Amino acid sequence: MKTYFITGGEGFIGYHLSRELVEDPENRIVIYDALKHYIPLDKSNWTAYLSYRTKTLNGQQVIRIRGDMTDRGLLKETLEKYKPQIIFHLAALPIAYVCNDYPEEAKLNILDSTLVLLDVLREVSFQLERLIYTSSSMVYGDFQRDGNGQIIPAREDQECQPIDLYGAMKLSGEHVLKAYARRFSIPYTIIRPSAVYGPTDCNQRVTEIFLNNALKAKTLELDQGGNHQLDFTYVKDLVKGFLLAASSQKAMNQTFNITRGEGKKIRELAEIVAQLIPGTQIREAQREVYRPNRGSLDISKAKELLGYEPQYSLEEGMKEYLHFVQNGGFIK
Repeated sequence: MKTYFITGGEGFIGYHLSRELVEDPENRIVIYDALKHYIPLDKSNWTAYLSYRTKTLNGQQVIRIRGDMTDRGLLKETLEKYKPQIIFHLAALPIAYVCNDYPEEAKLNILDSTLVLLDVLREVSFQLERLIYTSSSMVYGDFQRDGNGQIIPAREDQECQPIDLYGAMKLSGEHVLKAYARRFSIPYTIIRPSAVYGPTDCNQRVTEIFLNNALKAKTLELDQGGNHQLDFTYVKDLVKGFLLAASSQKAMNQTFNITRGEGKKIRELAEIVAQLIPGTQIREAQREVYRPNRGSLDISKAKELLGYEPQYSLEEGMKEYLHFVQNGGFIK
């Protein structure tokens, strides 16, 4: 039996990762999660989704530990007890604007939690095969442009210049990880996702907001004309990338963009939702938005070294996401 340890495993991505892993009866999944949420509960489906995740992910293969990443004693005790071969480190404050509003909490739940995990790993008695660190496309900051003003897909080897605290904390975690890896021989892989969406997401990303508003016959509002681009990545594609990175020797001590590899404007997302939910209205709105100007990420490295091939276009992903929301009744 192979043991996988997932920090933040009760969350959106952790749930889908665990669902995929549990398909193999030889896998044991240890979920370590503090059960924190950062959106007011009257504006969030978190409690409903947490209950859904628990009901649909259980059995003898799944072990749940309620624990904070900064609780060094409990974290080390748990790791020594289960001796995982693979660790997926997902635990973090996952919302960029919340990081800007609460920088000390952001540091605690993104950077400090990573530091504690790494410091524990240098002392454990078992041999770890791989630590998968979840970073972010926000580490790149504003994407580069060519002479014609077109956005250049971000590559893993380009200079990272984050312009917000979330990106800065994630990049700091990458640097700390690499330093520990060099000094204490901790095997790792870094994954940089982008605009992940799909069933049970409840962090108020634009995909969730647009679906819920359209289902309630609310107008979809586009700031800045809806021209901002994101590399929307369906959660099932991201999970496939995680598993490829965890199993490939070519991923050892490497960094990968794991995304759709296609920049889509927010306006295009709104139009897709309007096609899926007839009668949906779209209008432009004036809002002050502070975020990096992004687009597609270059995923050629993941394709070449890992055999990664994303399957879901934004249209296909949103269709499956809508089906889940409509059939589950999870509309806030």
